[in-house]
Amino acid sequence: MPKVTEAYREARRDEIIAAALRCFAGRGFQRTSMADIIAESGLSAGAIYGHFAGKKELFAAVAGRVLDSRRGELQARRREGPPLSPGQVMATLIDGMRREPFSGVLLQLWAEAAIDQEMREPVHEVLMTVRATVQAAFAEWAAAEPGRVDGDPVEWAARLTPVALGLMPGFMVQRAIASDFDEDAYLAMLPEALPH
Repeated sequence: MPKVTEAYREARRDEIIAAALRCFAGRGFQRTSMADIIAESGLSAGAIYGHFAGKKELFAAVAGRVLDSRRGELQARRREGPPLSPGQVMATLIDGMRREPFSGVLLQLWAEAAIDQEMREPVHEVLMTVRATVQAAFAEWAAAEPGRVDGDPVEWAARLTPVALGLMPGFMVQRAIASDFDEDAYLAMLPEALPH
């Protein structure tokens, strides 16, 4: 039997995650079964379970992939010029999230993680990665703007980050529930509402 390379394993994982993302985006977490994901992927059940223990692990992997894409966007935008202000950082992240087909399922992900320890652990890992990315971006901006923040830039960024990250669920909840919610106005206001 030929040896499976790491690149092949990663490609297969990507294929499974993409199929799961399509299922979760179309049906939501609760209404998606592993049978749905298997059918969508065109792979065998053994191929899926060889990479993921089940639906919860796949859901967390999909969320991680989506948030990794947002981090990549943020890093690309940063390379284009000076450090982004906190409002620009959050507007970039939230705008990217709203364009994801998976974005409507994020509320379900957060709700599941709040009550299910098995879901909480992988979601917590993703959150910690996003938090570290945002905090580093805030600290970089604060260090480049002496006198604009009170105290050490790293400590200031650590205090602001949890508050700013709360803006993402706020956006997603209003987007899902409030029929008169103006997404563009929300994003345009972030650079004014946060230090700039």
